[in-house]
Amino acid sequence: MPSANELKAGMTFLNGDKLLRVVEASHHKPGKGNTIMRMKLRDVRTGSTFDDTYRPDEKFEQAMIETINAQYLYQMDDTAFFMNNETYDQYEIPVEQVKNELLYVLENTDVKIQFYGTEVIGIQLPTTVVLEVTETQPSIKGATVSGSGKPAIMETGLTVNVPDFIEVGTKLEINTQSGEYIKRA
Repeated sequence: MPSANELKAGMTFLNGDKLLRVVEASHHKPGKGNTIMRMKLRDVRTGSTFDDTYRPDEKFEQAMIETINAQYLYQMDDTAFFMNNETYDQYEIPVEQVKNELLYVLENTDVKIQFYGTEVIGIQLPTTVVLEVTETQPSIKGATVSGSGKPAIMETGLTVNVPDFIEVGTKLEINTQSGEYIKRA
C-alpha cells in the first residue's frame, strides 16, 4: 500500500469506493505546520477532475491495472468498438469515457485497453501518432519553422498548432501526451 508521498502522475489507486488516477502530484510545505501532498486527480469511472490534499503518510490501496493489446475498429453512435489482437474478443467502450483519446486514433490503430478487474477503464495510446492535415490556412511563402504558427485540423478532428509552411494533405507526427506537433512524417 503506497503512501501519499509515493503516488506519482499516472498511478491509479482506490480511495474508498472511488478509482482515482493521479494527474499531478506535488509536495507543499506551508509556512507553519506539516508538509502536505497536493494532487490533481481524475475519477476514472466518471471522468471528473478535481484537486485534493493528503498527509504524506496517508496510505492508499494501489489499483492493479491490466492492459491488453487491441485495435480500434470503429465508432457507432455513442460507442467505440475495439478488438483484442490475440483472442479477437470485441469490447464496447462508451465514447464519453474515451473521447479525448479518440482524437488521436484512426480506425485499425493499435492501442492498449486498460482493465481494473473485468471493468474497462480506458485506453492507452502510443506516445506519438501520424495524422493528416485536412484543413488549415494556405501556407505562407518564405515561412520558417520559428514562426508563431497556425491552427490545423487533423483527420480525426483534433486541432493542432503547426508551423506556417504546413499545407493540407501533409502527414504530421503528433505527441499524444501534449497534443503538440513534433515533425512532418
